[in-house]
Amino acid sequence: MRSEGSVKAAFAAVTTLFFAWGFITSLIDPLVAAVKGIFTLSDMEAQLSAFAFFIAYGVVSFPAAALIARLRAVPAILLALGMMVTACLIMLGAANLANYTLVLVGLFVLASGITILQVAANPLAAALGAPEGSHFRLTLSQTFNSFGTFIGPWLGAVLFLKGVEVKEGTALTPEVRDAALAGIDQAYFWICGLILALFAFFWFARRTVSAAAPEPAPSQGVVAMVRDAFSSGWALLGGAAIFLYVGAEVAIGTQMAFFLNQESVWNVSLEDAGKAVSFYWGGAMVGRAIGSVLLARFPAARLLAIFTAIAAGMCLYVVGVGGVSAGYVALAIGLFNSIMFPVIFTLTLERSTASEEATSGLLCTAIIGGAFLPLLVGAVSDKVGYGTALLVPAACYALLSLFAIKAGAAPVKRAATAASAH
Repeated sequence: MRSEGSVKAAFAAVTTLFFAWGFITSLIDPLVAAVKGIFTLSDMEAQLSAFAFFIAYGVVSFPAAALIARLRAVPAILLALGMMVTACLIMLGAANLANYTLVLVGLFVLASGITILQVAANPLAAALGAPEGSHFRLTLSQTFNSFGTFIGPWLGAVLFLKGVEVKEGTALTPEVRDAALAGIDQAYFWICGLILALFAFFWFARRTVSAAAPEPAPSQGVVAMVRDAFSSGWALLGGAAIFLYVGAEVAIGTQMAFFLNQESVWNVSLEDAGKAVSFYWGGAMVGRAIGSVLLARFPAARLLAIFTAIAAGMCLYVVGVGGVSAGYVALAIGLFNSIMFPVIFTLTLERSTASEEATSGLLCTAIIGGAFLPLLVGAVSDKVGYGTALLVPAACYALLSLFAIKAGAAPVKRAATAASAH
């Protein structure tokens, strides 16, 4: 029998993981800007950093879901944290050797560990408490995730971008390049320490979390789980929505420093532009805190439709108007990104006819949108500029608004979470 106190303690422990992977993931934004200067790359080549990170979701999510169904969540989480420590050591080697290929390898291994965390922690956070509070709990956990993403870009800009410029005609001095590489080395050294601390914390909390977690469903193999997920139209539709959302959010974040750095927008140093990206992710943090309250009062699908429509309109403002004001509008898109992931996730779980593990595996696989859409936006910005490239995210948000409308009209399959959808 699960006590209320143990469930709350387990939820708090799981929420620490949301903070950690938010912080680590958001370092991709200043890292993309840094490697563009350090290794003299095009926008699309620099976006390979985002590609290497987010492609892991497509490779690892279903195996992770099968692993979690077999081992249960806590051992899988400890394994994931061990993988992330290994990845940080690879990143330390990459910085010391000034090797971009090794950077990409390290990012892939790091994201593989985070993928296992996400597959385990998202449904766990939703399940640790009363069924009618699933949207609220997952959005609350994502608020702490957003706190991590708020801190990450600012710290990354300070460490990675001191003196780095990527405007046409500029070149890095050896001293600036060495300082940027040293900053990358320092960041991942401390991240390694953070992950080791989380490993120790979760090791001591493992019995509390295991006792409070719901009983796992019978385990499936990877092939059976993929077949199960693909048998549900709503699992596929939700996967497409996650693909579009993550792709749009990551593409905007990784291009933001370049956009604000332009003379026609804010014309600030790349370091200051990189620090400003914190406000993009900080908007998501504020929006999730507000969204946690709104979701207790209004239908989740209706809020998602409104937020995605506003985000699409803001992208079009940046494309059509430009200038200083477009910089502020672009940063404010983060406010409306806020509830998208947790609401898409829970709306899909409620409507999917596939098992929760299979559905979660597919949704986390769909985070691969963060690999492909930033590459597309990078290719577009190489041709037509950073501002105009936001037409791609605008189209993504418009399609997400249609998803929300369809979800609002669709019947709920899982009675356990139905109360939060109406």
